[in-house]
Amino acid sequence: MNEAAVLPWAAAWRIARRDLHRRFRGLRLLLVCLFLGVGALAAIGTLTAAIDGQLSSQGQTLLGGDLEVEVWQRLLSPEETAFLQRYGTLSPGLRLQAMASAGDATIPVELKAVDRNWPLYGALTLDGGHRVGAPPAGQAWLAPGAAERLNVGPGAILQIGTATVRVGGIIAEEPDRLSEGFQLGQAVIVPLDLPQQAGLVAPGSLYESKTRLRFDRPADPTEVEEALIARFPEAGLDTRTRDRASPGAERFVGRMGEFLSLVGLAALVIAGIGIGGGVSAYLEGRRAGIATLKILGATSADIARIYTLQLGAAALAGALAGLLAGVLVTPLLARALGALLPVDTGLVVAPLALLRAAGFGLLVALVFAAPPLIAARDFPAMALMRARIDPLGGGRWRAALRPVGLGLLGIVALAVLGSRQPGLNAIFLAGAAVLLGLLAALGFGIRRLAGRMPRPRDPILRAALANLHRPGSATASLVTALGFGLSAFVLLAAVQTALDANISRSVPERAPDYFVLDIPRDRVAEFRTTVAASAPGSVIEAVPTLRGAILAYGPAGRQTRVVDMEEIPEGAWALNGERGLTYAETLPAGNVLTQGEWWPAGYTGEPLVSVDADLAEAAGMRVGDVLTIGLLGVERQARIASIRRIDWESLGFNYVLVFSPNTLADAPHNIAATVDLPEGAATGPLLRQLVRAFPTSSVIEVGPLLTQAREILSQVSLAILAAAGVAVLAGIAVLLGAIAAARAQRTYDSVILRVLGASSRQVLALQLAEFGLLAALLALVALALGSGLGWLVIVWQFEFDWLPNWPRVLLTLAAGLALVLLFALAASLQVLRARPAATLRTL
Repeated sequence: MNEAAVLPWAAAWRIARRDLHRRFRGLRLLLVCLFLGVGALAAIGTLTAAIDGQLSSQGQTLLGGDLEVEVWQRLLSPEETAFLQRYGTLSPGLRLQAMASAGDATIPVELKAVDRNWPLYGALTLDGGHRVGAPPAGQAWLAPGAAERLNVGPGAILQIGTATVRVGGIIAEEPDRLSEGFQLGQAVIVPLDLPQQAGLVAPGSLYESKTRLRFDRPADPTEVEEALIARFPEAGLDTRTRDRASPGAERFVGRMGEFLSLVGLAALVIAGIGIGGGVSAYLEGRRAGIATLKILGATSADIARIYTLQLGAAALAGALAGLLAGVLVTPLLARALGALLPVDTGLVVAPLALLRAAGFGLLVALVFAAPPLIAARDFPAMALMRARIDPLGGGRWRAALRPVGLGLLGIVALAVLGSRQPGLNAIFLAGAAVLLGLLAALGFGIRRLAGRMPRPRDPILRAALANLHRPGSATASLVTALGFGLSAFVLLAAVQTALDANISRSVPERAPDYFVLDIPRDRVAEFRTTVAASAPGSVIEAVPTLRGAILAYGPAGRQTRVVDMEEIPEGAWALNGERGLTYAETLPAGNVLTQGEWWPAGYTGEPLVSVDADLAEAAGMRVGDVLTIGLLGVERQARIASIRRIDWESLGFNYVLVFSPNTLADAPHNIAATVDLPEGAATGPLLRQLVRAFPTSSVIEVGPLLTQAREILSQVSLAILAAAGVAVLAGIAVLLGAIAAARAQRTYDSVILRVLGASSRQVLALQLAEFGLLAALLALVALALGSGLGWLVIVWQFEFDWLPNWPRVLLTLAAGLALVLLFALAASLQVLRARPAATLRTL
């Protein structure tokens, strides 16, 4: 054949297709690795795109308007209302805690009072499919959970505060539910005037007004929002636009999307190692065929075409299978999240997300498959025939620089250009490259160390040590595979135990039995008497409770106005909108002063305030600064007297700002209290007694809230573990592939040893000793690597505390080591089944 002639692609495909007829035998590791990585990225990208699309397209419905204005303990003023009416139609409403009773059943509910214009967008659907708006006078719409707990249906009579209403229907779909955020009870929707009639709205009562605006003409909601804040800068107004209909959901989707995308990339990087090993083993098994083709006149370019087509077909099949699996699994994920997020539970196809996932998979396949393919292309025929002593994978790395470099550039471009967090993805890819480099260097170091160590007297150990450094040894690939595989086990154990510890610590088993809101100030003594009569021995903590917004802070005369800040400092969340305020004579329980001093009992001097240490550090507040707050539309100032550390893990009353009594005592407000019942006391009698004696107060049972919190955190934990499990599966696949890749060489070795007189037990012991030595050396590396990655997931990504259970982590690592030896044993048994005569004839 003319050296200049190149085999046509059609002819190359006919040759390549013959091997592929065997159902990709030899390339199944490549298929599995790409299937896992591409499938994970496809599912993540499709789900995220579906949720983003729903949040974007349904922003008006989810918010209930084009703009929403929130303020505590008052309705919008006539001036504020007139300003908004210039732009369109308003729908004012109230949100507050209340108690609903029917017969002997009493439950806390989230009362949602709406006017006749509600909802401005969308419609509420009742059981039976009837679409309605605001309930008629004297009626209420009930959430299914409220109806179930009260054991009522349409037509039943409810007692809410001092008023009675009739159940008009059970809610099937509430259009703006997602934008309402976390609720302490099931929703009950009532007419706007009912809270006033029921005695639930009075000076000092804790309620929130929400006014939605629907534009009558095209307008930019952000510009209207900015104009409103500029017109009423000190009013303490919280605003949201249709573009930010559900910030909590957007943050959750963004944070989980970032994490899951990194998991998908990690799975692909780990899978890439398996692809490289699998391709090397595949081409090693085809060495005789490659040599024969070259002897018959095939050029290096012909070899490249033939095996590029084979590998490309296998990679494409694996990627397509991953894309299909990703699309099919998305409805299952959507159904699991349907109660929390607005997402279509049907099949969703996001072309850009799928193309991105496939692009990642094929580029990773190119990067890791190119070096062994180029080695096979460039080796002369006689060298291929001597592959037992001159391995196929040796030295042709310079020729692979171009395809590997192009593949890496493509991966970086996809990771950076199509990501919400390009910097995060870039850091991850750089970290992955560093880890691969470290493991490669470690493999080289282990080979050098094994070559210089003194030879043990035991022949099995001596042979195992020699296998680590001899020419053609698989030490480098095994170190990488074992390092990532064992690290995946440590990562999973560290993440799981740290999440469990955070859930246990954040949601304690023991907490106050009841929170009681809106106790009139002049009836606190009566409240204590009622509790003592119904549940003797109960512990009661009562605190004043108000709502206000931080307007400015800093040295006197040089204060920083919050409204003028371009961006709220990281961690200074209390500067956003209105927050809970209180006053106290003494330092609250669970608080520790870190700077300054507490005011004395009976203090009547300059108004003072104590600030949470985290807020002070984030915002730059110092002892001696002046703090200005807005309270019911009135500005008040206080000097920062102290900074204190709060124990947020105690489920008591924790306030960022605690004032001296003379600062706030004259403002209209009520009292909130916690009730801790004696051990074993029944909760029902006290609940009924409190509702009868204090119908306008809200009694919140803490037990169901703790259960709900644990369920939510457990769901987050399960999602994280399921995602991390993809990386673990990829690690196991790579580990199996690395062991299988060396099977041909080990078969040759075992046959030679058996011909020389070694027993099957000795050959088996040799295999286990080699893997045992490597696994023991890599255990500490895996512990450090897996723990470091777990710390990044828990602390950096999800901002939890790093609380792994080290005994369980070490036990999991030990189980991983046992699994490695089990895999090695299984591979060795297959090697032992090889017949020496038949094997020697193939050499």
